[in-house]
Amino acid sequence: MGQDQGRDLATIRRFEAAGLRAWPAETVAYDGTWVVRLTAGHPAKRLNSINPLDPGDDRDLEQRIGKAAGQFEAYGRVPTFRISPLSAPAISRHLDQAGWSTFGQSLVMALDLEAASLAEAMDQIPLKDRRRFVNATLQVHGYEDKLRAGLSRVIGAIRPDTGLFVLEDGDEPVATAICVRDGTLAGLFEIATRPDWRGRGFGRRVLLSALKWARSHGAERAWLQVEADNEAAVGLYKALGFREIYRYHYRQPPGAGAHTKGE
Repeated sequence: MGQDQGRDLATIRRFEAAGLRAWPAETVAYDGTWVVRLTAGHPAKRLNSINPLDPGDDRDLEQRIGKAAGQFEAYGRVPTFRISPLSAPAISRHLDQAGWSTFGQSLVMALDLEAASLAEAMDQIPLKDRRRFVNATLQVHGYEDKLRAGLSRVIGAIRPDTGLFVLEDGDEPVATAICVRDGTLAGLFEIATRPDWRGRGFGRRVLLSALKWARSHGAERAWLQVEADNEAAVGLYKALGFREIYRYHYRQPPGAGAHTKGE
């Protein structure tokens, strides 16, 4: 492995580890360096996925995939791999041969907060009321009410320092973001603007507030995940100075239909 490649993988490992801590699954099991995440109360892909974290870990693939599939079936979930640059190439070749579909390509983007221009950011105090934030998130994202309890449990299980941000117009929530500061990294999640309020700068404003809060609490680098085909969001993040670090995608068995949601 070349020095540059090793350095890149070290950076990716750092972001992947921060992501696992920032958005915790209900149950986590380990098979070698594969992290198997399952969450009964929320269907998001990142909460219900097999995450290989070592390019050299490709032993006994058929047996291990079958074991993981059984765990997913016990939860009523479709077996789902999350394939990042840390995944062994042999895994993808095995899934190709088995006819697994590829979908949900996403970007991990990062921003140097030391150099970020946050002069226009509002000083916004994060919400302490998790119930109020969850209510706002359901409205802004258009989530079904049945996700309320699961989303609340996920947010409540986050251990690093967390800021919950809601931008309102009157009494109506119009944009949301969660910022999780884990050491010098700040991860951004649940970023959204209500469809009828998009294009008016609300998403930018709530993001700038979250970034300013993160920097004031010691974060040096912000990061987020966004689906590659979300051109409006990718454009906004690039305009704020975010740059792509790496990509990942998901795999599911033939006929699964990519039922799960979220990055």
